[in-house]
Amino acid sequence: MTAGFDPYHPDFISNPYPVYARLRQRHPVFYDQHWNLTFFSRHADVYQILRDRRFGRDIRHAPAAAARVDPQVYERIYPPRYPVWTRMIRDSFIDLEPPRHTRIRRLVQWAFSRRASQSYRERMEIEANQRLDAVAGAGRMEAISEYATPIPLVMIGELMGVPPEDQPRLVEWSHQIVRLFDQGCTPAEGEEAEQAVINFCAYMKELIAEHRGRDADNLLSHLIRSEHEGDVLSEEELISTAILVLNAGHEATVQAIGNGLMALAAHPDQWRRWRTDPGMSGTAVEELLRYDTPLQMFERWVTEDLEWGGTPLEGGSKVGLLLGSANHDEEVFSQPERLDLGRTPNPHVSFGGGVHYCVGVALAREELKVAFEVLLDRVRSFEVEDAAGERVPSLVFRGVPELPVSLEFD
Repeated sequence: MTAGFDPYHPDFISNPYPVYARLRQRHPVFYDQHWNLTFFSRHADVYQILRDRRFGRDIRHAPAAAARVDPQVYERIYPPRYPVWTRMIRDSFIDLEPPRHTRIRRLVQWAFSRRASQSYRERMEIEANQRLDAVAGAGRMEAISEYATPIPLVMIGELMGVPPEDQPRLVEWSHQIVRLFDQGCTPAEGEEAEQAVINFCAYMKELIAEHRGRDADNLLSHLIRSEHEGDVLSEEELISTAILVLNAGHEATVQAIGNGLMALAAHPDQWRRWRTDPGMSGTAVEELLRYDTPLQMFERWVTEDLEWGGTPLEGGSKVGLLLGSANHDEEVFSQPERLDLGRTPNPHVSFGGGVHYCVGVALAREELKVAFEVLLDRVRSFEVEDAAGERVPSLVFRGVPELPVSLEFD
């Protein structure tokens, strides 16, 4: 592998940060033939590229550059063998550029404002406490399915008007859909992703039909009613936005909670520090997001010929931004391998940057605060059990599918 970079090696999957440290020192910019990407590992490059409009989520708005795209890369990003996935996922607003991106984002962002996100706090606290009530007698839980998943799911479900009994199906579809983002996705997983989108579309068509004419106070009803200068969202845009809200609002938050629990279990002194000072939740959540980043890599298209720090980049090529590496850059973070819940400043890039900065950042932060603060209030200590599973084999998403923990309640 180029620069000794093998993101599917068991050691890397277990702990990529030593490899990232070596890359920052020896190969801060390198091309990997397998991924067909030029990777950037340093914070300064990642931070600036996220904000540079010469790099985009979409290439189709730049026809001169699109005409030069390597066919294999184009097929990986817009796979023709999965036409429904490609149409519904790659045309959601996160994968579009202005003005199409701006148009849809404007209609969505109201539901994820800080004020709106804080208004959901009581409902999330109820859900978190109910989940702990259910396992208090046993003194143990499988933290991903029994705690990390329900908290964001109940909020996304309510935002989209999805009945509680249907929400588990959405989680299964979400897991299947996001696998196609990763280079390691198998043909069988690709077929599952395509079918999951088909199933999701059929479900959402029924849900949209039920919501038309209603005056419900949720995101789906708002999107149906939204109009800007005579413009409204088509049914297909409504569905693709709904899929995006579920995937982006659920997958990363679940992984952030799981990764945070593993980090705190390995650093019990920091858990005790947080219990002693509950007011530090703001900095603690940011540090957990930095320390073990749930979204490890973003890709961007190069929309024109340019040179970046001496590295020539051709229009139509792609770059890989190693967010997990950037968040451990010694030039920006003092002792980056140390978990410090009071770390400030903390300019991590876990939420991206620029026009594509995470629209749900306020809700994600509130969900993480609730998840950990309810635990802090009720659990004296906890340990990850020996049966904890291996990490998800992915360069894009970092998390664990299962996380059994033992709990000592107050």
